[in-house]
Amino acid sequence: MDSIKVIIEKHTDGYVSYPIGLKGVVVGQGDTYEQVLADIRSAINFHIKTFGEDAFESESPILEAFVAETQLAA
Repeated sequence: MDSIKVIIEKHTDGYVSYPIGLKGVVVGQGDTYEQVLADIRSAINFHIKTFGEDAFESESPILEAFVAETQLAA
C-alpha cells in the first residue's frame, strides 16, 4: 500500500490527525502541519507492523472524504 487517506484537524493548540480505513485507534499530533503528517505516518506504520493485514478494514465503504459547511435554519 502506497498511501492512506488521513483527516487533519487544526486546533488552537496544534494539529490532530487520524487515518481512514484502519481498525483501532491511530492518532497523530503536532504543532505544525508537517509535524502532524510525520507523526501520523509513524503511527500508521507502527500500527500496520503490529497488526499486519488485520489492521485494515476488509471493505471500507469510504471512497473519499470531504469537509463541507452548510447554513443552519435560524
